[in-house]
Parts: sequence; C-alpha cells; structure tokens
Amino acid sequence: MKDRSFNYIKDLTRYERQKTWKVNIGDVPVGGDNPIRIQTMTDTSSKDTEATIEQLVRVIKAGSDYVRVTVKGMLDAENLRNIKKELVARGYNTPLIGDIHFSPKLAEIAAKSISKVRINPGNFYDKRAKFKNKIYSDDEYKAELIKIEEQFVPFLKLLKKTNTALRIGANHGSLSDRVMNRFGDTPTGISESVMEFLRICKNQDFNNVVVSIKSSNTRVMVYAVRLLNYKMRLENMKYPFHLGVTEAGEGEDGRIKSAVGIGALLGDGIGDTVRVSLTEKPVKEIPIALKLVNHFKTYENHEPISAPLIAQINPFEYERRSTRPVLNMGGEHLPVVVADLGDRSLREMIPIRGKLVPDYFLSGNKILDINAEEYPIMSLEEYLFESTRWGRMKFIRTNKKEFDRFMDMNPEIITKMKQTRKTVLILESFNRNPMAELRAFFMALDTHIWRVPVIIYRRYEEDKLEDLQIKSSADLGGLFLDGYGDGICISNDSDNITFTELKDLGFGILQASRMRVSKTDFVSCPGCGRTLFDLHDTTLKIKEHFKHLDHLKIGIMGCVVNGPGEMGDVDYGFVGTSKDKVSLYKGLKPVKRHIQHEDAVEELEQLIRENGDWKDPTD
Repeated sequence: MKDRSFNYIKDLTRYERQKTWKVNIGDVPVGGDNPIRIQTMTDTSSKDTEATIEQLVRVIKAGSDYVRVTVKGMLDAENLRNIKKELVARGYNTPLIGDIHFSPKLAEIAAKSISKVRINPGNFYDKRAKFKNKIYSDDEYKAELIKIEEQFVPFLKLLKKTNTALRIGANHGSLSDRVMNRFGDTPTGISESVMEFLRICKNQDFNNVVVSIKSSNTRVMVYAVRLLNYKMRLENMKYPFHLGVTEAGEGEDGRIKSAVGIGALLGDGIGDTVRVSLTEKPVKEIPIALKLVNHFKTYENHEPISAPLIAQINPFEYERRSTRPVLNMGGEHLPVVVADLGDRSLREMIPIRGKLVPDYFLSGNKILDINAEEYPIMSLEEYLFESTRWGRMKFIRTNKKEFDRFMDMNPEIITKMKQTRKTVLILESFNRNPMAELRAFFMALDTHIWRVPVIIYRRYEEDKLEDLQIKSSADLGGLFLDGYGDGICISNDSDNITFTELKDLGFGILQASRMRVSKTDFVSCPGCGRTLFDLHDTTLKIKEHFKHLDHLKIGIMGCVVNGPGEMGDVDYGFVGTSKDKVSLYKGLKPVKRHIQHEDAVEELEQLIRENGDWKDPTD
C-alpha cells in the first residue's frame, strides 16, 4: 500500500492473522503461532477463596485459557497465593491474571503469585482524569513521562524476576488528565496512553507484554486498536493484542455488540486473545467467545479478492460514505432495514410485532415498502439492456465477482449507472471472507465516484439465533463502523429463526455499529469482584423499566473504577459506590449520591422526569 498513513495491517483484501511476538503466560503462551486464546474474569471477591475457586473451575471446564481475578485491596493480593495453590491442588494449572487499578503496590504483590498482571495506564501511575482543563507544556509533559518511567522500570524488573507477564490495558473511560488535555478523549489519546508504556518496555527489553484498548463505544474501540496497531508497526513492536468491547451489556445486545467490535478486528487478522464482556455469569462468556473465534477460522484460504486501495477510507476516523439520496436511502438518511419476507406475504406480517418496523421488505424479485408499493430487483444484464424500466425506481442485485466480470465486458454500465438517479444496489458476497470482499466493492465504487446507495445483503443457514447473531454481526458490523452501507438485509434458510428475530437483528447490528439508534441504548459492565450488588438482576430490571426511552443512553456500572469514564456519552448513569449503595449520574456529573440500591430504579425515573427526558410507555 503506497500511503503508509493507512497501513494499519498488511493486506486489506486477504484474511491472515497478524504475526506477533510470543508471550509466555504460565504454561499457555499467547501470540506467535499459538491459537487465539479465550479468557474471562471472575465476579467473586478474591478474599473468598472457595467461591473464587468454584467459579474458576466452572469457567476453565467451559474452555477458558486464562482467568482474570479482581485485586481490589491488600487482602485480595495476598490471597492470590492461596487461590493459585488450591486451584493447582484440584488439578488445574490454568494461568491466573490479576486485575489491578490505582495501586502499583498491589501489582507487585500479585506478580509473585500469578502468571500475569493487568495494569491500566490511565490510573496506574497517573491519576485518572477529573476532567479538569490544564495545558501541559512540552517540558511539563516530558517531566510527567520521566516520573512514570522512574516508577515503572523497577516494576518491570520485578516482573522479569518473577517471570510474570504484563497486560497494558487502556480503557476509554479511564484516561488521565494529562492524556485527556493533550490528545482528548479520542482514539489518538487512548492509543498514545498505551504507547507511552510500551516505549518504556521496549527500552528495557521487556517483551512479555500483551496490549489492549477497550471501550463500550465499538467505533472508538476499533479505531483506537487500529491506530495502536499502526503506531506499533511504525516502531517495530509486535506485542499480542487482547480484544474486547467493555460494558457490552447482556442478552442479544451484548452478543451483537461484542461480535461487531471484536469481529471488525479479528476479520483484519488483529487479535491474539479475546474476552467477551457480558453482564451475565462469567461462564456464559466462554461459548460466545469460542463461536466468534471459530467463525473466523472459516475465513482462512478464501478466494482471492482484488481492490483499488487508492480508494481506502481513513480507518482511524469515522466518515460515512457519501451517496446521493434515493427515496429515504443514502444521503443524510439513516441506514434502512430491509426484512426478508421469505415465502410470507406482507399482509400476513402486518401489524409488525414490536416497535422495530422495517423500512422495506424483500419478497422474491422485488422490494416492498410498508404500503405494499413494489420496486423491481434487476440483474446487471436486465439493467443495462432493458429500456422498458428506464426512469422507474429499481434495485440492482449483484456481487463483486459478478460485477467485475460484467464490467470488463460492458464498461458502459458505469456511465449509465452514473446517469441514473433512481437506482439502489443490493450488494452481497459469496466469498468466505465477506467483510473484505464487500469492503473491496465499496472501494471500487468510490474509485469510479459512483455515489449510489447500497443495501448490504447476506444469506445464512443457521438453526440457532445466537449463532446467526454472532456470525452476521462479525461479518457485517465492521463495514458499518467504517461508514459503508445505506441499509442492511439478512436472510436465513431455517424455520427455527422467526421473521421478528431476523428483522430485529438488522436493527441490532446498526445500533451496535452506531449507525442507527432504534431502542434505548444500555451500557452495562460485566461485573467483577468490585461489584457489591446483583448486577445482572439490576440490569434486567433497569432495561425493563426504561426500555421505552429509545431517545436515551443509560449506563449501569457495578463500581466507580471505570464507571464514570465509560459512561462518557450516556445521558444517565447508575453506578455502584459501596455495598447496596449507588450514585445516579446526569452525564458525567453525580447528582444523587449513595442512595439505597432498592430505591435506585425509582430514583432514576424521578431524575429523568426532573430533567424533562421522561415519556410514558405507549404499550
């Protein structure tokens, strides 16, 4: 690729896992030629040896290669030795990872007992941002970095001595004021916060490092990881990547959101270990992660794809592909959802169940709107050689391989397409790597400066809804994150998945990729040993109570470690502060502090009412 500014991976047109350095984590290495590792995190108190051991055994049996445990205080850190000893006594030598925030001293103690420690550069030596504006001069900034290095180098020497691996894991919600004020709450800021620590590691010849960047915002997470990968390539660093969407949520929302964010990176060959963060019991995360990782094995040895890389978009900043509007597609319109009627009639399916009403319907060789107005679906040949439909609204269905072959024989099709103002493409892929092939087609369109709106279409044969959610979100979500696509249509050849589930999936992928909000956006963390109330049950109650407020984003956080920061773009937040106590936030500002957990849902409704954002349910 000629333009190095976009060279964040080796090849945009071919699936190939990126080569990284091997990092030893106990007896289970990551990176190098090793398979993508699966991990999760306990939600028990690390002071409770028996409860933690029982949960560790459950997730290990489910297939977790590593397990992270909360290190909240000194007793937690000291008890890691007992947990590890008892786990080995029961026949399990799975590496344990200590999750450290705020306290380097805890990290030093943990490193002596377990295989790896995770630190957060935003709150390890720096103080987490208090969102105060301060202009750091270049000299002041350099002085802060020198302080960090003076503290960090002795810690790296300890890790070398104990043969303990390190994960440098930045969270979007916990950047320091120093980074925030220089780079902002941006992919640049997040990636640079990691690079500052990696440069010290490299100078100290400490390569036993895994890196991660997480956010509840899939777009920020993907762009920041790409940018970090690019920066690492420029500085000859090949540290393995840990991937995850933090605060993904629960149920289908959590699965779709995780598959969209993680899948966009796995599809480009980035990623050596994965954690799917669900607001559910840790054992539920493992099968989702396994399905996601196994799906990308099907991309291997796919049919070659060609693309005019001169038309690649900026992969580090969002910009929606520019198109001319046709009906309510393209231009400034939100992406549409096209629901596949299969062998049903539109009359059979009206009224549509639920609030999510598709914009259009696929029925054989035509598209219908909600009023049963019909628009023909044509092939390339019909479009070019039939004049009877000239001037009528029409859809053209094709795929890249077919289009390339047809255009070579009939180059005049581009001229005709540019002249037509009532045409929308339905674009599909039969390649085992649909993300790369569809992306390559968009590049071709941009090369010809053809601003036609595009409906991204994909057909599956899945019997289980969860499998369909994971595969379709992983295949298509990355395209929407990059601003490609003016609509989505998913078909599935199985009677086990209903029309309602299928059309809701289209809305879910658009919401998870931040292209179209159609229901209340709940941002909820997975919980850990710091959480002092039933997070899953609380999340279900909040979702049920506020699900009709589709104009709002509501955060549900188990503790204050990452809570306020990860809720940076939510309207209201529900954050645990102590045992059975929560604080309620309006944006980043706590407005009701330390209220009883049992009263918090009603208090949150009252807060929303007081700010004029409440509306009564219509159902």
